[in-house]
Amino acid sequence: MDKIILAIPSKGRLEEQSRKIFLEAGMEIKRAGGARSYSGELTGFDDILVRFLPAGEIARELVKGNIDIGITGVDLIHETAENAINSVVLACELGFGRADVVLAVPDGWIDVTHMHDLFDVASDFRVKHGRWLRIATKYVNLTRKFLAEHGIAQYRIVQSVGATEAAPASGVADLIVDISSTGSTLKANGLRILENGIILQSEANLIISKSSEWTPAKRMAIAQILDAIGIMEK
Repeated sequence: MDKIILAIPSKGRLEEQSRKIFLEAGMEIKRAGGARSYSGELTGFDDILVRFLPAGEIARELVKGNIDIGITGVDLIHETAENAINSVVLACELGFGRADVVLAVPDGWIDVTHMHDLFDVASDFRVKHGRWLRIATKYVNLTRKFLAEHGIAQYRIVQSVGATEAAPASGVADLIVDISSTGSTLKANGLRILENGIILQSEANLIISKSSEWTPAKRMAIAQILDAIGIMEK
């Protein structure tokens, strides 16, 4: 099939801002079946199919090659798989959806300010408390990679399904890895980011899949989109 599949976030501010990027370039995104439809079209481009999907799903499908181009966060691409970033091209930072993936500890841990302090805590934690240090997060792959870089192996991941920042106060975990844009939510929950605890700085990007089947017709179509938005093809 020579039609390009373009995916944008399916709801909220990310959808609004994604639509705005294209609209400012003279391309309106329409939902063919109304607000609840997951399919759409890009005005003036008959060879573009628009799909409305959750940002995390867009990242996974870009890496697999089931989507040709999409808007999602770089953090979600990295979280998809260890080397997922090598399966895509980051065509353009879009200036919205900015957030850092950070490691945060309770304010009460006054002696833990850097990752080397956390290394010491993790090493002694089981002896002192009879269990592994627990880290609540939705970012399992990024967390494991970051901790391995700092030589920390004595911990257990608690998969977060709700408000991650509430995990330490509720006793579910001892510290967290989560996204933060201003730090206010962390502060409100008695948490602080370690001095060198920023794992990844992220924002929404227009991202092209390397894994898609790129026919000459599709390459031409993608070049037209990038040109309209003012991006040089990479």
